[in-house]
Amino acid sequence: MVAKAELHCHIEGTASPALAREKAALYGVDISAFVRDDAYIWHDFTSFLVAYDAISMLFRTAEDYADLAERYLTRLARDGAIYSEFFISTDHAVSAGLDPQAYIEGLAEGIRRARNATGIECRMIATGLRHIGPEAVEHAARFVTANPHPLITGFGMAGDERMHHAADFRRAFDIARDAGLGLTVHAGEFAGATSVRDALDALKPSRIGHGVRAIEDRDLVKRLAEEGIVLECCPGSNIALGVYDSFEDHPFKALSDAGVKVTLNSDDPPFFHTDLGREYDIACDVFRLDDDPLRGITRTAIKAAFIDEETRAKLLAKLLPVEKPA
Repeated sequence: MVAKAELHCHIEGTASPALAREKAALYGVDISAFVRDDAYIWHDFTSFLVAYDAISMLFRTAEDYADLAERYLTRLARDGAIYSEFFISTDHAVSAGLDPQAYIEGLAEGIRRARNATGIECRMIATGLRHIGPEAVEHAARFVTANPHPLITGFGMAGDERMHHAADFRRAFDIARDAGLGLTVHAGEFAGATSVRDALDALKPSRIGHGVRAIEDRDLVKRLAEEGIVLECCPGSNIALGVYDSFEDHPFKALSDAGVKVTLNSDDPPFFHTDLGREYDIACDVFRLDDDPLRGITRTAIKAAFIDEETRAKLLAKLLPVEKPA
């Protein structure tokens, strides 16, 4: 089994339908409109967001979040993952009626439990939501920098990339950068190549969430390769949401062949009928990557991870035994 690593996953989006049913029963919530036959029900991006929000509101306490993180990371480790980063949202914590500090500590407890049980390493990326606006994103940045946590090592922006200009969020990213957090931005998913260029110019992240529509601009692809910007690619999510019609149409391989650093990620796995293992399987079966380039993708992810150098070296060392012939 090829060792795996993931950089792009929203923690609320990792809840399995089974776990959602458990929490719904606990809190007396009817989720039959969103879950059927052990699968989430949605038909377009808007209905996906409605389902996502409804399920995420089932997590209301620090223990709920510890349970969520522990289950997700344990599943990930079972599939061969040695490292994970997931996105968190203090705005969501407030919406769910939970103190942001309790939210963070609950997730951290789940990370510790999973690491103790499986050895998987994990860090959190705090995010602001673009469609809420620049002030909200800046508030998210100020909160996490004023309340540092050793497991929060990055800052990013999710949400509808078609809203506002990237430059509107420059202050939030400067705050996070000055605090030493790694930076990533969702771009180049539902908006085109211009959104990637604007994010690079205004916010100067080292990674781009998704970024696949950069393929529409040859000069931008060249820039990504030359500057070593890492793309957090999520092929299964892109197909499920209709960004591309099929895996054969997906530009993952073309971007990689052009020298762009790419990684594999699951985004909101149960909502898109995927997981990290399936993403690596797709890369093997459709993109025709064998074990060596797949290990290279894992190595790229670990080298791009928002993590201290000692831990990075330990993770990279874990790849070496896997690469030795039997």
